[in-house]
Amino acid sequence: MLVTAVLVVSFGRLGDIFGRVRMYNTGFAIFTVFSIMLSVTWMHGPDAALYMIVMRVFQGVGGAFIMANSMAILTDAFPPKQRGLALGTNMVAFTGGTFIGLILGGVLGPIDWRLVFLVSVPVGIIGTIWGVINLKDKGVRVRSKIDWLGNATFAIGLVALLVGIVYGIEPYGSHAMGWSNPRVLTALIGGVLVLALFVWIETKVKSPMFRIPLFRIRSFAAANVAGFLASLGRGGLMFILIIWLQGIWLPEHGYSFVQTPLWAGIFMLPLTAGFLLAGPISGFLSDRYGPRPFAVAGMLVAALSFALLEVLPIDFSYVWFGLLLLAVGLSMGLFTSPNRAAVMNSLPPNQRGQGAGMATTSMNAAMVLSIGIFFTLIIVGLASHLPASLYHGLIAHGVPSASAHKVANLPPTSSVFAAFLGYNPIQSLLGPSGVLAKLPHAQSVYLTGRSFFPSLIAAPFSHGLHVALDFAVAACLVAAGASALMGRQYFDQAPIDTAVLDDLTTASSDETKASDPIRLET
Repeated sequence: MLVTAVLVVSFGRLGDIFGRVRMYNTGFAIFTVFSIMLSVTWMHGPDAALYMIVMRVFQGVGGAFIMANSMAILTDAFPPKQRGLALGTNMVAFTGGTFIGLILGGVLGPIDWRLVFLVSVPVGIIGTIWGVINLKDKGVRVRSKIDWLGNATFAIGLVALLVGIVYGIEPYGSHAMGWSNPRVLTALIGGVLVLALFVWIETKVKSPMFRIPLFRIRSFAAANVAGFLASLGRGGLMFILIIWLQGIWLPEHGYSFVQTPLWAGIFMLPLTAGFLLAGPISGFLSDRYGPRPFAVAGMLVAALSFALLEVLPIDFSYVWFGLLLLAVGLSMGLFTSPNRAAVMNSLPPNQRGQGAGMATTSMNAAMVLSIGIFFTLIIVGLASHLPASLYHGLIAHGVPSASAHKVANLPPTSSVFAAFLGYNPIQSLLGPSGVLAKLPHAQSVYLTGRSFFPSLIAAPFSHGLHVALDFAVAACLVAAGASALMGRQYFDQAPIDTAVLDDLTTASSDETKASDPIRLET
């Protein structure tokens, strides 16, 4: 995600210069090659982890080529009055594929984790071949130089900022998180300063990678702000909902930790169903009535859904949880298609790749930022309530006070990620000290079983969850306000090429109206 966020604007600009279809197909090929490299990992331990991170970096390069140019290709291919439906269908495919992948990962992971990456290979090969054969480039190419200084400052600033956010959720010294870590503060402050320098550079260079004047277009600016806030409000929340399922609810309802990744994906399916249903419909309706009412309604429904999730107990009835997930999915579909259409319709044809990259970067950066914010809020809630809960729970089951106190005062970050990965960390926390071996067998089995840790973490997790949901509600309400500022409906009025004008003049009126009404309207 970090690599994609950094590169997507530059790669959108490359699409404007060298052809969007060519860049899109290149991305598919790169993604496929590094999926193969990930699936043949032969090392173990830290070396394997480092190898996989590097391969994921290059996989992100392929993803950036794809994401930077897909919306621009669709915008080129469809007339203005059909772009909402086209972009909505595209987002449905993207979201549907994401959740199918989530379920496939849950099925294949227990068999062999390499299969999680290998399953992408046939999809990538077919996608690359299909794109080369069928996709036609209808975009307007522009001759331009690469803005190397802008690219460098943008990459350095955004990487520093996002890496600072990621490492901010790690423990530092005696602190539960790393926000007081000098390196984190340096990365955050330095990243902001370098990005400010980047904005200044973009106002001075002849061919900037990030066209600041595009934000003078009200529809483009408002839709981007709304998209950023929507991603900020719901991006990290998806991870928190998975923690809720994998780490607490599923184990408490009899699912083994080995099964929780698969079933968490299955139980999240109402979210996908809502998006699949609302995405194309809202796209079609926004083509007719404008994007504003649907984007505003989508964010208001999302805010209401997140507020209602706060009412649910941690040990909820799934019917209500599923219905609220469906409402969240409907709200996402209702918002996303009109929002994307508003962004793309407002862009001049020769800047669609660059503009789409700017919008995608905004949302990807918001996703990374959102994950940092939500994990921080959850960890803050755990830090204030988990130590006492963990201490008393261990004491009640025969663990000596000194050992229980030591375990209870460890940073809660490990507990969050244990829940996220769906396993009980008590074995790792108490095993090295030999305490478990000295306990009665029944107590040892219970402490390391599937119910002790989830029941222990439930109440502290609830405190952090409510704060995180409050943040999501606030972000969605502000996004609704930004969506209201988009205006009714705006299409960039690009000048008609003189050759096209000559064709229209010489062609008969009836033939022209029948064959190319959109061009005439423009």
